[in-house]
Amino acid sequence: MANEWACPFCDRASIVTDANYYEDRVWFSLDNAHGKRMVRLQFVVCPNPKCREFTLTVSMSEYRSTGGSPKTGKPLESWQLIPPSSAKSFPNYVPKPILDDYVEACRILNLSPKASATLSRRCLQGMVRDFWGIRKGRLIDEILELKDRVDPLTWAAIDAVRKVGNIGAHMEQDINLIVDVDPEEAAKLIGLIELLIRDWYVLRYERKRHLEEIVSIGQAKQEAKQSPAGAGGEPSQP
Repeated sequence: MANEWACPFCDRASIVTDANYYEDRVWFSLDNAHGKRMVRLQFVVCPNPKCREFTLTVSMSEYRSTGGSPKTGKPLESWQLIPPSSAKSFPNYVPKPILDDYVEACRILNLSPKASATLSRRCLQGMVRDFWGIRKGRLIDEILELKDRVDPLTWAAIDAVRKVGNIGAHMEQDINLIVDVDPEEAAKLIGLIELLIRDWYVLRYERKRHLEEIVSIGQAKQEAKQSPAGAGGEPSQP
């Protein structure tokens, strides 16, 4: 096998091959209320020598016997055990409350997509307040003030997080009206949070560091021009 894969620990893209992949299956056929089940365990070891962490995923499917051999049927459940969620690793200069909400949104993604979307909404509000310095009390007012500071598509996506997150944060006026959020939709919101963390915090930090390094080079060259040119103590030429 050879599949593209990104390590959730070091975020390095790599290829999964038989050398770093292990799979085992358990066929459960005892008489029970739900029928025959197949449980699959999948281990992937990161090939990055500086990482070498492993992931563990467990999934369950229906199965049937055909000609004496078991055949996998309809997928039923999947659990990401190690790491406990799909949360990516971000630098510690991103504010801890924002990272905490992001990690929790990832952990409950499949358990409660609606609650995950609500946490993405909360995470978004924290970033708007911290990064842009916009504080209006209500998220909708803060996002409206943000409108002229980001590109239109980014703003529309940010406002969409607010709208979907509101489903879990606020009860509908008609309590009999049920608007659901599925895991795929909640995962899209998490993806936007990840993109904004990279675009706002990570890029700002890397830009600042790069500019500071250039300033340091300039200062070092200026000092070299003003210092003696060697043991003889002769000044360097301007």
